[in-house]
Amino acid sequence: MESILIVDDEKNYPLILGAVLEEEGFEVLTANSGAEALEILEASDVDLVLTDMKMPVMDGIDLLEKIKVRDSELPVIMMTAHGTVDKAVEAMEKGAYSYILKPFDNDRLIIYVDKAISMFRVVKENRRLRSAVTSRYSFGNIIGKSKQMQNVFEIIGKVAPTNATVLIEGESGTGKELVAKSIHFNSARRQGPFVAVNCSALAESLLESELFGHDKGAFTGAVAMKKGRFERADNGTLFLDEIGELSAGLQVKLLRVLQEKVIERVGGTKTISVNIRVIAATNKDLKQEMKMGRFREDLYYRLNVVHIVLPPLEQRTEDIRLLLEHFIKKYAHERRTGVAVSGIDPEAERLFFEYSWPGNVRELENVIERVIILSAGDTITVSDLPKNFRESVHNNLYLESIPADAKLYDTLAMIEKALIERALTISGNVQSRAAQLLGIGKSGLNQKIKKYNLEVVSKH
Repeated sequence: MESILIVDDEKNYPLILGAVLEEEGFEVLTANSGAEALEILEASDVDLVLTDMKMPVMDGIDLLEKIKVRDSELPVIMMTAHGTVDKAVEAMEKGAYSYILKPFDNDRLIIYVDKAISMFRVVKENRRLRSAVTSRYSFGNIIGKSKQMQNVFEIIGKVAPTNATVLIEGESGTGKELVAKSIHFNSARRQGPFVAVNCSALAESLLESELFGHDKGAFTGAVAMKKGRFERADNGTLFLDEIGELSAGLQVKLLRVLQEKVIERVGGTKTISVNIRVIAATNKDLKQEMKMGRFREDLYYRLNVVHIVLPPLEQRTEDIRLLLEHFIKKYAHERRTGVAVSGIDPEAERLFFEYSWPGNVRELENVIERVIILSAGDTITVSDLPKNFRESVHNNLYLESIPADAKLYDTLAMIEKALIERALTISGNVQSRAAQLLGIGKSGLNQKIKKYNLEVVSKH
């Protein structure tokens, strides 16, 4: 049963109107002020708001603006007298679904209500489908539908319930700590602490004290005993980020902890047992580090019980649309004024697929957060994107990489195939949309798909 919120400062009017709508099978909520309406919206799921235009303190337009910040797609019908038609038009410009002039007959009102409710049903169904897709293609806050990320999710699901040590490899910004947290919070240790330390952020002497703690008087300035990260992570998980930066001495001490599950504080002689799971991460190639003598082979194999490799974003471009939707939703209400951001236009979206993303997912998130805070519209456009970002995209065709003796026909065919593959990726394999992006007809696109023997899952 859909619910309708009626807002009017005249005490009896919402009750009379509510009785009419209840006869049509709707659940009715009533409020006599904008403030009361906002409280109801905060506590209840509402499918339509019917509000009077002229009310004291917070009028209908003020209420509309606040509703649209909360949910830009919730339909609002304005009820207005003949003398405030101009205000009703203003309300339409600010996102009202429609307006109806008082006095109105009940049949006309029900027509307006039915249309608005039908529209919002579609909105809710689309939200449900998007939520289902996000749930299917996510693990915690990690988003991805690419084969590489689905493999990562599968490994997380299998290793999380165990106590196995995990080594996560990947470039900076690929989400190594998110993976570590997903493992922890899906394990039997979830009630215990998750303690993280960046091994590259501290000098060796400070890092040793940070990891193992120290006893009083262990060194100048050690005025009291301090527990280290190993002790603080007892019965939980210790995440060692940038493990490749550990010095040779600390590598030996870490190996002992992994083997014997005991530590000694700096300056102390007491052996302390710790019940921890270690998850390590690195952006280095540890096998190469071993060959160069900078990382212990025995420690590598102690850490590398389960190995997870996070691909750079450039290698999983099919995940970009999901990530865009996720971060737009995450930061949509960061603005303190104006309307919330609801999406991104196709031309701006195309640039996200063309950019090389050296900073990976973290960089994409930063771009979206910045754009949402600094832009004014409800849709992200090309002009909203940072200048250096746009210029990097436009300068990414390196003609010098094409051999001097390359044949024009073969080179153009290679570029055409790449453009078609990109358009299909951007459009989610919806051929009509891909053809629109390419500026060609759908039949022409079909011919080119057959020409290049491209695999397309959906052919809408």
